[in-house]
Amino acid sequence: MTELRALTPHSAIAASQVKRKSRQRRLLRTFLPELVNLERILAESPASVTTQVIEQVTLKELSVPIYRVDIGSDSPDVPVLLLVGGVHGLERIGTQVVVSWLQNLLARMAWDQHLRVLLDKVHITLLPILNPGGMYLNQRSNPNGVDLMRNSPIAAQGQSTFMLGGQRLSSRLPWYTGEPEQGMEPENRALEAVIQQLLPGRPFSVSLDCHSGFGWHDQIWFPYAYRKRPMRRIASVMALKLIWEQAYPDHSYVFEPQSFHYLTHGDLWDHFYKQVNRAGEGIFIPLTLEMGSWRWIKKRPRQLLRLDGLFNPQAPHRHQRVLRSHLSFIDFLMNAAASHESWLPTPDQESMLREAAIMHWYRENN
Repeated sequence: MTELRALTPHSAIAASQVKRKSRQRRLLRTFLPELVNLERILAESPASVTTQVIEQVTLKELSVPIYRVDIGSDSPDVPVLLLVGGVHGLERIGTQVVVSWLQNLLARMAWDQHLRVLLDKVHITLLPILNPGGMYLNQRSNPNGVDLMRNSPIAAQGQSTFMLGGQRLSSRLPWYTGEPEQGMEPENRALEAVIQQLLPGRPFSVSLDCHSGFGWHDQIWFPYAYRKRPMRRIASVMALKLIWEQAYPDHSYVFEPQSFHYLTHGDLWDHFYKQVNRAGEGIFIPLTLEMGSWRWIKKRPRQLLRLDGLFNPQAPHRHQRVLRSHLSFIDFLMNAAASHESWLPTPDQESMLREAAIMHWYRENN
């Protein structure tokens, strides 16, 4: 007969910790599978890929990390591509697009000689899930109820859209900006620290923040969201748009300022654009990919019965199509960053491209 022995205090504590960790993993697999998948991919990544946790978000049941992934050259003189996903917890497809591209890149690094040469000329940083707490809770805001895209210290010039442009009435309502005296939320401070450490002093940097939930078409938005007047680097945005359209004339993206649709308080990328471009001679272009979710709903109206159905494709074939449809644009941004000297406007071209941009995007406002 097997002898039953009482657990020692140390073994009881160890058993309790194992049980707690097992429960936490079950919770993550259920409510935050994107994080579990990301950790699996990073665990299998090459040694040249560096990973760090830049912030821990504490929830009732567990603490969830915000991961930063770095790939490519460590030289401070090379251009940077920054990819961000999961700023809004409900928009899981944004994180999934970033992770899908990361998985594609890591697979190619094993055999693609041209990619290896390219990675010596560029630095890539990814923050695939900036708001893991909101994603775990299946809500747009972070666990404090703050909309991270309405949380920077920048105010709209002119009439912002009621509620949608940011509100301070209650954290229980969507688009809550937080209180100014409290500063930016921990997730945004972590992103700001990455940007301040990574981007100033670079000759060129470009970011892509992946979102969903607005519009019939996939849109590439650029600053400003707080005002209708053009940004100072608008000539460089026009140059980037032109080389994209020359290389991919059949693309379906709509390039335009975010202010075309609505003005907002506290836009993150307006804030960071001003910070970085004010700090040095290099050029920083922040872009937002706004995946048009209305067509997903039109083709599958029953998605409206689910909260996440407003922001994410539900049909498996449509979900797969979305994941692969943006790989080319992100690859393009990586190549454009590495070859920025070949297409950024010269002083002679600057005024011409700026005038073309104003005529193309701002004619009605001038």
